[in-house]
Amino acid sequence: MEEGTSKEPTLCTSNHDYDAHQWDVREGCEVRQILDRVADKWSLLVIAILESRTLRFTELRRAIDGISQRMLTVTLRQLERDGLVRRTVYPVVPPRVDYALTPMGTTLHTTIRSLITWTEEHQEQIARARAEYDARADADADARLASAGL
Repeated sequence: MEEGTSKEPTLCTSNHDYDAHQWDVREGCEVRQILDRVADKWSLLVIAILESRTLRFTELRRAIDGISQRMLTVTLRQLERDGLVRRTVYPVVPPRVDYALTPMGTTLHTTIRSLITWTEEHQEQIARARAEYDARADADADARLASAGL
């Protein structure tokens, strides 16, 4: 079992008028743990790549730049445990293992795709906001140095 998750999860119900502060304080609530998993950098990439087809471990590793073998193994196990990825082992020599999204994993990919679309549509605004923030932060730092006589 993975650290931080229980064998007997407590489901948190919502009426869609949610209070984000409750994600961390409700006793035994799995919402935060699930969000941490599906929003993880490697999980997002695995889900996005598996959306189009079933892949073997080595194909996945080649498709995800920068992921170690260990991290891919851990990520796939976590996603399989959560019911988002299906692992199929074929009894051949050498062993063949395929990974694919489950139907639930496919619905999550739809949500992730919406987030990617939003990001693409707003990337220029975000870049401008970052540049403005950085300019203000630099000006504030310069003002502090000037007032300190440095």
